Parts: sequence; structure tokens; C-alpha cells
Amino acid sequence: MGEYGKDMVYYLTHSGYQVTALTNAQVTVDVLLNQLNNYSLVIWRTNTYTWKHIEYWYVGQLATSGVETQYASDFAAGFMNANAGILGVSLNFFSEHFTSGVLGNVKLMMLISTDSDSIAEFALRAGVTTVIFANGAISLQFGQTDDLTTQVLAGLSMGQSVYTAVYGVVSPFVQNSNPEDPLDTSYSPPFWYQGDGSLQI
Repeated sequence: MGEYGKDMVYYLTHSGYQVTALTNAQVTVDVLLNQLNNYSLVIWRTNTYTWKHIEYWYVGQLATSGVETQYASDFAAGFMNANAGILGVSLNFFSEHFTSGVLGNVKLMMLISTDSDSIAEFALRAGVTTVIFANGAISLQFGQTDDLTTQVLAGLSMGQSVYTAVYGVVSPFVQNSNPEDPLDTSYSPPFWYQGDGSLQI
């Protein structure tokens, strides 16, 4: 995430948060299942892959025989996958494990990933107050998604509500959706939220 990651940490620190940043293999299944509720704000930046017609979200943890043994029932049910060499979890994983109340301490969760709108309902059921998500396919390659996420965090750090911060990022694109060239397609950032739009951090 480069400078965007540093900016996000700055905005969160400015808002009074102590920030824990986990990258790559530090993001484990154990973090998803047992540690998220230790935080009041969670940002999960990942993306998806498809295996045998099932969409999986990369976790970051490397696939090992020990991990496959530890979560044997999830692997057997197809809730987890290791064919990419990195663990992935399916929508059924969230349905199974994000049960009522397990994330009751999390005020805001930002899911920065393709199709993360489908995870949002399970996060809300688990007790998260508000979920900001991406609907549809996104690319993490060129930094635009990170830029937009940083803009949302900047608004939140200035006391804006979730609704105002998200709408402030999405609206300029929507209002100026007529491309200059007729061969260009219009673009609207695939960001929105579910839950309490009046939430402030």
C-alpha cells in the first residue's frame, strides 16, 4: 500500500487509535476467528480467487499441512482452500464462524476487496456496527482503491459520519459520470456501507 498505508495509519492515529498493522502471512485464520473482536476498527484489504466455482478471499497465511489439519473440518466442507499456496476462505466460512455477537466490540469494519459486500451481512450479524465494503470487482494493483479508502478515512478522522465520508468519495464520480470522450466509460467507485451511517470514529 506504500504511502497510502502510511496515510491510513496517520489518520487513525490522529483520531486517537493505537494501530496494529498486519501484513501478508501475519494475517492468519486465527486472527479472523479469535482476534478481530479485540479491535474497535478493522480494515481488511485482500482480494479473491475462484477454485471449482467457489470464490475465496485470500487470508495471507501460507498453506501448510499443520494448518490443514488444524482446520480439517473447514477444508472438508470447502469453507477453506489452500490451492493458491495461501489460505483462502469462502463465504460459507463467514456464515459458519461470524455468528451472533462474536464481533460485538468492532464499531467499524472496512472490507477492501472484490465482492466484499457479500461478507458485510455476516459481519453485521456478528455484531459489527457498520461495514464499509466494495461491491463488484476491484483492482488493488494501481492504488486507486487505496486512494479512495484513504480519502474515506481522512473524512472519518475529521469527525464525519460514515455516510458523509463514503458519499463524499463516491459522489464526485457519480455526479461527473459523463465521460469526456464517448468511447470512455463512466466510473463510480464501488464503495458503500451497511449498518449505522451516522457512526463516527
